[in-house]
Amino acid sequence: MQQGNSTSTDFYSTREKTRERSDNTGDSWSLAGERNLGLEFRYHNSVEVGQYLREVSKTYSKFTYLHSIGQSVEGRELWVLILGQNPRQHRTGIPEFKYVGNMHGNEVLGRVLLLQLIDYLTKGYLSDPLVTKLLNSTRIHILPSMNPDGFESAGRDCLYSQGRDMNRMTDLLSSEGENHCQRSVRFNKNGVDLNRNFPDVFSSDNIVREKEVVAVMNWLKTETFVLSANLHGGAVVASYPYDNTNGGDELQGVSSISPDNDIFIHLAKNYSFTHSSMHKGESCYDTKGFTDGITNGYSWYALKGGMQDYNYVWAQCFELTLELSCCKFPPESELPGLWEANKPALLAYMQQVHLGLKGQVLDSNGIPVQNAIVEVKGRRNLCPFRTDVNGEYYRLLMPGTYTITVTHLGHDPITETISVPYGPDKFSALAHDFQLQRSSSSSTPGATTQNLCPYTVYQGSENHSAALLPSTFIACTALVFHRLLLC
Repeated sequence: MQQGNSTSTDFYSTREKTRERSDNTGDSWSLAGERNLGLEFRYHNSVEVGQYLREVSKTYSKFTYLHSIGQSVEGRELWVLILGQNPRQHRTGIPEFKYVGNMHGNEVLGRVLLLQLIDYLTKGYLSDPLVTKLLNSTRIHILPSMNPDGFESAGRDCLYSQGRDMNRMTDLLSSEGENHCQRSVRFNKNGVDLNRNFPDVFSSDNIVREKEVVAVMNWLKTETFVLSANLHGGAVVASYPYDNTNGGDELQGVSSISPDNDIFIHLAKNYSFTHSSMHKGESCYDTKGFTDGITNGYSWYALKGGMQDYNYVWAQCFELTLELSCCKFPPESELPGLWEANKPALLAYMQQVHLGLKGQVLDSNGIPVQNAIVEVKGRRNLCPFRTDVNGEYYRLLMPGTYTITVTHLGHDPITETISVPYGPDKFSALAHDFQLQRSSSSSTPGATTQNLCPYTVYQGSENHSAALLPSTFIACTALVFHRLLLC
């Protein structure tokens, strides 16, 4: 793995070329320095990733925007590239989509795939019909590495998940101890698994939120994300919420089922069946296979503090965890084939952001209403879906007929029955606005539904204390014996 402060900008494998294109307004603009054969298939270090993203943002400034959502423990930027017709700010009616990679330091394929996806999207815009429709209809956010510190300290060991190679890990701990563990596992700089560090609706905690986790939580407050996926390694399967349970109504058999289980199954199958082989459900070494290449998170293994449940419950963003390779750190020679296996699925999954229903909730004067509750009959979400600052709502739904109720304090509730078509083929969910009328009553049904989320978010303390943090060796030993090598 290349590390250090390399200043190389030779990211590409071939020559440069310049060509003219036209944007949607008909204006001509130049793409100086565009390379025609794409980004090299190798592991770029954090300095190189930052340089590459800045170059992309500069070269394709008409439809990309680069910003940092925060910094890692060691001060590395958490870069997000936004792609779309209007990348710098949200536009009404355009859904927000995101991909997150490299949450675990030694699960690195997602980082490579997202850089390749950026390369593919930027080069295909206005020439490839699918790419053009995606960027014209969607605002796409890509965070290639949520854990750059972990990547820089990770070794290239091909470890697996769900207790894989447990004897080998125990031998390594005995023979090589802390240094090998520190190189091999997935933690951030503080020795914390970021996918166990989010607030969990099913169990309270008072743990320290890591800088990377706080950055993502704050990011979710700034954008109304509709659909997301986080990319992992160690298995080949699409996993969906819930990852945890407290034994309530959500626990059905061996699965923890969300109110939108049908949609999550559809989303997971959309990825697995568009992927070249995931849908075959083949096992990785000593792991079990997965029917259709998908699994409910909890039925695979219980996970407290995971990111996908947090996205769904508190940020009303549907998120899958995509496990994309048996080997967490695949040899570079395998990267082109893994890109070809995942490329169609990555594109098709983004298109699913157009499922269902979208629109605005307005008052009697046509002014957008923030924090109106938009409920689908038969789907009692733990935290109700609500309108954002623009009065917008987005509700992923399978084709069918639904009864929708909109409530807001001081207004009469509205209930309508709506037939929802399949939107992804048209790159647009069904647009439907609701207009509320002021209530003449001092007490309205809407007043009883304004507790937007009745579950406490335990933020924990703000600062780290050395006395509270386990050593990397202790954390790694716990990981081995408590099966925390799960993704």
